[in-house]
Amino acid sequence: MTQKTLLLVAGDPSGDLHGAGLIRALKAREASLRVAAVGGPLMQREADAFLEDLASRGVAGFWEPLGKLGFLVRLALRLKAFMEEQRPAALVCIDYYGFNRRLLALAKALGVPAAYYISPQVWASRPGRIRVLKGLVRRMLVIFPFEEDLYQKEGVPCRFVGHPLLDLLPEPPATRGLKPPLRVGLLPGSRRSELSRHLPLFLEAFRRLRLHFPDSRALVFAAPGLADEAYDLSGQERVELVRESDYRQRLSLDISLASSGTATLENALLGIPMVVVYKLSWPTYAAARALVRVPHIAMANILAGRKLVPELIQNRATPEAIAQAATGLLEDPRRLAALRSDLIALRGPLGSRGAAARAADEILSVAKSPDETL
Repeated sequence: MTQKTLLLVAGDPSGDLHGAGLIRALKAREASLRVAAVGGPLMQREADAFLEDLASRGVAGFWEPLGKLGFLVRLALRLKAFMEEQRPAALVCIDYYGFNRRLLALAKALGVPAAYYISPQVWASRPGRIRVLKGLVRRMLVIFPFEEDLYQKEGVPCRFVGHPLLDLLPEPPATRGLKPPLRVGLLPGSRRSELSRHLPLFLEAFRRLRLHFPDSRALVFAAPGLADEAYDLSGQERVELVRESDYRQRLSLDISLASSGTATLENALLGIPMVVVYKLSWPTYAAARALVRVPHIAMANILAGRKLVPELIQNRATPEAIAQAATGLLEDPRRLAALRSDLIALRGPLGSRGAAARAADEILSVAKSPDETL
C-alpha cells in the first residue's frame, strides 16, 4: 500500500505556528501519514520532509513581494514538480493567500484535492477572493465564527473548527491586580520589517513609561524565525529578550505594547491589556487604506465590535502617544480590570479546544476521496 502524503504550505510565522499544530493532529490520527511542508522552523520540526522556510523570509505586503518574485516563482515550480512526482493525497494551504492561490490553481490542474485552513481575511478586504477559492478548494476550514456564513452564502463547503490558539494558551486568571515591579511586554512583530519599525518606538515608549513607573521591567518577546542578533537591546535598562513556547511569561504581563497581528489576539485571550501599534511603508499603507473595510485593526476590537484597546496607526504611532495610552490604562484600576474581563470574554465565541484535531479530521476526509470531481 502506498504511503499517503500530504503537502502543507504556510508563508508567515502565525501560519507556521498553526501548521505545526495541524501536523501533530494529523499524525495523531494517522501515524503512517507522511507530511511534506513549506513553512517555518516550527513546521520543520514536525514534518517528514521540509521543502522551504518561506515563513522566515517575511514576504508579505502589497508591494514588498515584488522584490522576491523570482524566488516565489521558483518555489511554485518546485511545488508543482513535487505534486507531479509525489501525487500527494491533498494540498493543505494555510492562510497566505497571494502565494497559495496560485498553488491551488496548479493543484487543481494536476487533480490534487485541496483544503484551506485559516482563511485569508476576506471580511476585512477583497471579498471577491471567496469566489476565487470556491473553484479551487474542496473545504474551507475557518477559525472565526462569522467566516463560516460568508463562505456558505457563496456555496463554498466550509466548517468553523474553532481557533487553534485555544489549544496553546493557558487559562488566564479571573482577576489580577498591579503589583510592582510593573511587567511590560514588547511584541514588535515577527517580520524584520515590523521589527525595524516598531522596536525603536516601543523601547522609547517604555523609557517614557518608566517616568511614571520607575521600577518597570520590559520583556521583548522574540519571534521564532528571528535570531537574537536581530534585536538590538544594547544600552537598554531593565529590558530583557525572552524566548518561550508556553506563554507563561506572557501571562505574567501587566500590559503590552504590541504590533497588530496574531500577538494581539494572543494577548486578548490571555486577558492582557495592551496598546496596539502598526506602521507600514507609505505605499503599502495607502493601498491598505483603499482596500480595508473594517473600522479596527486589532482583532480584539474586531471581535468585540467596539474599541476595547487603543490603536495607534502610522503617524499616530509615536513614543509619546504609545506611552500616554499605556499610562492612561495603568492609572485607572477600574478601567484596567474591566478591560481584562472584556478581553477574556472573547474566548467564548472562538469555540472550544481541539481546533487542529477537527481540522485534521476534515482534511483526512478530503484526502480519502482523491477521485472526486473538483
